[in-house]
Amino acid sequence: MLATLGTPPQGTGRAVEVKADGQRGTIVVADGAVTVFSRNGTDVTRTFPELAGITAAIGDRRVVLDGEIVALDAQGRPSFTRLQRRWPQQRRPGADLVRSVPVRFWAFDILHADGNDVTEQPYTRRRDLLDDLTVVDKSRVLTVPRPMLGVTPSDALDAVAAHGMEGVVVKELDSPYRPGERSPYWIKVPIRASIELTIVGYWNAGGPGGRTRVGSLLVAGHDQTGDLMAIGQVGTGFSDLTRRTLHAQLQPLRCSTAPVANHVDVPGVRFVQPQLVAEVAYREYVAGRWLRHTSFKGLRPSNPSQTLLPTPA
Repeated sequence: MLATLGTPPQGTGRAVEVKADGQRGTIVVADGAVTVFSRNGTDVTRTFPELAGITAAIGDRRVVLDGEIVALDAQGRPSFTRLQRRWPQQRRPGADLVRSVPVRFWAFDILHADGNDVTEQPYTRRRDLLDDLTVVDKSRVLTVPRPMLGVTPSDALDAVAAHGMEGVVVKELDSPYRPGERSPYWIKVPIRASIELTIVGYWNAGGPGGRTRVGSLLVAGHDQTGDLMAIGQVGTGFSDLTRRTLHAQLQPLRCSTAPVANHVDVPGVRFVQPQLVAEVAYREYVAGRWLRHTSFKGLRPSNPSQTLLPTPA
């Protein structure tokens, strides 16, 4: 089930969970084996072999879990930039990479428990099942974060902002789980708005070595008629490694003409085929103008044909 972007609801009669800066995933545990799926259903078990340790955390159970695959920074916060070091998907990482960038699974929901489909059970019942799942006090690969109860979403948002987290997800206590749906039962409230957009061009970085590093990206989304429209330039949020990695990924996609329907008259842009999707944080979007105060959050394993323009302010 996917959350709907919105503003913090009023009142305290809901659960509030921290929005993790990771990769959405589904974990299937059956007969002592762990299978890991991405949000779009791709089997990425090879990419995250340490998650096989979830069986030690839950014992002899058969479950399907929903949550986020996260890599923690030095402060113990999920870091998507750090997680990207474990990509590309479908690749089994070497032992050194697993040791230097370990991942864990933050489980926030349970869909099946010991052969029983529990998606029609209310959120509170599913949380009870999830909280009772672990048989060890602390696991290196499985975390079940506690929801915040009895607090207003606005207060919770202030608290997570003070700790440098992504935002919150507000969930109705009696809500069922609707697989694959974007549901109003879950409201995501990020500290900054973010959106998945297609990369359609880039500019080289300046200075020495700039020809092998991305300086900024040109991003686009589809309008209501299906046309791909360029709507912004993203030049912050990159590590030096990310700038080099993106440059290498974009070279085979170079094309001579703009892959967007609107006119882009910006010197120095190098157009690319619309095959990669980036998550972009931004402050404001006004129809007919470019995104303001953008920041690169990372590549996402999403379908470029399904990226949409943000809702205008």
